[in-house]
Amino acid sequence: MDKHVTVRVKSGRAMSWPPTDDEHSIAFAYNQAGERYESYADGGADELFAFDGLHAFGDRTIWSILDGKLRALRSSGARSVRILDLGCGPGTWLCRVVMRASELGFTSIQARGIDIAETQVRRASARGRRLAIAGLELAFESGDICAQQPEASLSVDLCLCLYGVLNHIPIDHMPNLLSEVARVTRGDFIATMRAKGSMPTICVDAIEEARWFWHDHRNDLLEAELQNGRHISFGFHLFDADEIRALSAPSFEMTELRGLDLFHGRFAGDRRWNPSSARTSAGFLRELDRLEHLYCRDPEFLDHATHLLFVATPRNVVSRSNTCDTRVSHRTR
Repeated sequence: MDKHVTVRVKSGRAMSWPPTDDEHSIAFAYNQAGERYESYADGGADELFAFDGLHAFGDRTIWSILDGKLRALRSSGARSVRILDLGCGPGTWLCRVVMRASELGFTSIQARGIDIAETQVRRASARGRRLAIAGLELAFESGDICAQQPEASLSVDLCLCLYGVLNHIPIDHMPNLLSEVARVTRGDFIATMRAKGSMPTICVDAIEEARWFWHDHRNDLLEAELQNGRHISFGFHLFDADEIRALSAPSFEMTELRGLDLFHGRFAGDRRWNPSSARTSAGFLRELDRLEHLYCRDPEFLDHATHLLFVATPRNVVSRSNTCDTRVSHRTR
């Protein structure tokens, strides 16, 4: 018989909790988070491009890269684009990308988001149905990002895996996952993951919503009890820069690795003990942004970031490109 832990929530209903090494414990946590997770992770649902929430600096940095990749592809003459979002959550980032692709003049946009949490997928699907974009084929599906994906080899122009999704993947599953991403991707893979020196997180909500939390680094396990009495427990592995380089090297050629939110002072405010008068000023945030850009690639700072931002191209794509360049060079001679 499977081991289960019984927890009691504020409503008084008893819920059966699956074992922590089961992927369903992750799905259960994010399913129960509901719309609060969207607000915590992505900010206001109605202003997709405001980028003024808790993770504003990281969001702006990621968006600048995504926008640049779309612009470069469109400038190359492409009129179609295919996007894959692994761990899409409520669909915020994928909707941002397809809206921007339409604005840039792509006439055929194929996009798919996949997530293990069915509640988040339903929220993403509802949001996607509200988009009125010509030439858009958008699907959100519940599934395992570690499984083989239905996309054809070298068919995806932009593959996303943002904000801690990879932290939930057992480390011994990472090589196969990255190999599969490299198989389907002909463009760029853009991912972010929590760094070893990051501030504590409970993933599904702001840290002040926790009564207590515990991260067992040795066993890659995160446990917490929320203010509403709900208990969460699932796998959570923190990465350092060298580990990312080693894991990705067989499948990818890395083009960017930088830290996001190196200076945790921007997250210091906590309504449990900080008065409202302790809000950070615009000048303070501007100075933090300047320092972020200055030190984001410095090895002394990198592993102390909140997230590590990874951008890479599959090695099989780079090899094909180099072969084609060599052939063109020989013909020119």
